[in-house]
Amino acid sequence: MSTVRLLDLHIDRAAQQVRRGEVVLPVSGLSWRLLDCLLEHGAEVVDFDTLAEQVWAPAVVGEDAISQRVKLLRQALGDDSRQPRYVRSVRGRGYQLCAPLQACAAEAPTATPTEGSQRRLHRRWAWPVAGVAAVGAIVAVVVTRPGSSPRAPADPVLERAGYYASIGQASNNDRAIALYRQALQIDPDSSAARRGLARALAADACLFNGEPASAQEALQLAGQVLQAAPDDAAAHALRGYAHDCMGAMPLAIADYEQALRRDPDDERTRASLAYLQQEQGHLAQALKANLTLRAPERIRFRDVQVARELELLGFTDAAARRHARNFQLYPDNVFSNIAWPRALMNMGELDKARQALDQALARGTPHPQLLRLQGELLLMGDDPQGAAQAFEQGRRLRPLQSLGTTLAGLQQPDGGPSPEWIAARLGEVSAQADDGWSDAAVERALLHQAQGDAAAAIADLHRAVDAGFRDAAWLRVTPLFAPLRQAPGWERLLARIEADVATQRAQVLAAPWRPDDLNGLSAAPATGIR
Repeated sequence: MSTVRLLDLHIDRAAQQVRRGEVVLPVSGLSWRLLDCLLEHGAEVVDFDTLAEQVWAPAVVGEDAISQRVKLLRQALGDDSRQPRYVRSVRGRGYQLCAPLQACAAEAPTATPTEGSQRRLHRRWAWPVAGVAAVGAIVAVVVTRPGSSPRAPADPVLERAGYYASIGQASNNDRAIALYRQALQIDPDSSAARRGLARALAADACLFNGEPASAQEALQLAGQVLQAAPDDAAAHALRGYAHDCMGAMPLAIADYEQALRRDPDDERTRASLAYLQQEQGHLAQALKANLTLRAPERIRFRDVQVARELELLGFTDAAARRHARNFQLYPDNVFSNIAWPRALMNMGELDKARQALDQALARGTPHPQLLRLQGELLLMGDDPQGAAQAFEQGRRLRPLQSLGTTLAGLQQPDGGPSPEWIAARLGEVSAQADDGWSDAAVERALLHQAQGDAAAAIADLHRAVDAGFRDAAWLRVTPLFAPLRQAPGWERLLARIEADVATQRAQVLAAPWRPDDLNGLSAAPATGIR
């Protein structure tokens, strides 16, 4: 049964939507997968092992993680564990539905937006993605240009595709891609279909571990729209999104700036550009851009981005409060799930970091950054075998991601990589074109360190700083660079980062747009940077 009723809930399994009357309930991501698994088993009790296998695999989770997700599902449904109406706990066994399912005719999806559909985000392969993905939040096929009125698509195929794209899940994004392709077959000249397909393909590459070819096709589609309409601001933003997903920072920045010149009110693109400014090391500039958005509630992960900028600027307490709040409020947001345990590790709160990471891994599909963080924490817990498995699992998720390949190779069990492998890998990484990100320089530093060439490794890290790397707290704590900490030039490297951060920190404290909780602080870094 694809459309069912559970008491007063109308559940469209094909659309992955739960409604009570005309209100769409915020059931998405892992909560939806849990509910769908219970629906699949009907009146049966579903034991913990079955739930772990069918909902969480390949991640390994325990009963506590499953119970936590059931709690979140109940909150979304408005259920009460003491007097459950929809999902009951069967002590020592698992969970089951409280009432029999009733089949009902499928209904057209309501136009009421879900909480999740208002806050979509995406990112390229690197860590805290926040702004760039904001372009992916533009899911409706409605185009607004300065001086013009919005035009909604009359084509029901486009409307349905936009609906599926708005859900923000891999399976529905695939449905959206298929429908946009169908729309293009019907009308090969449809700019709306090209925009929608480009957006969904870029999301496939950025959000859902898709192939890089998806981002390349998105780039081509956006280019086709621009050939016909060079001043199309939305198409410039989409081309920037595709470039961003491919890791081409200078090209992404250029397109975002072109989009903003044509449509200065496009705040999603402004937030995307702010993220890239953050990655270039322009922390105060990026923070100002995010804090002065006129409608920040429309930009999903803007709060994650602000927390990260405050963290890098040394406002550790203010950043920690935001990270903790985001981690609590957005359990299905992979980037808030990455940010909080990573921040805890940077602050030296290792036990809390491990606990938060366990929660994050139990919440949804593993992300390479979560697995990388898991590997670091396992190394710090003297578990190199477990760390090697975590890094390898991360590599398998994104086999074309260069840094993930190097980390998995360097952490090989049974003696580590051979000198020949390290040299060959260093040659491959050094031959890669400079894309504007600091990742490549960090990767070369790891390989030079593995060769025993501390001077070359520190020189690589200085190049990473040139490219925008500013995370001195991570350098101080990560086990990945532990061999360098006694090397000549290490403290000078950290001092260089902290001097630049102190200058930008003072700019923030002197600015009228600074957050209220920074009032009264000095320009000296907070104690969390150590």
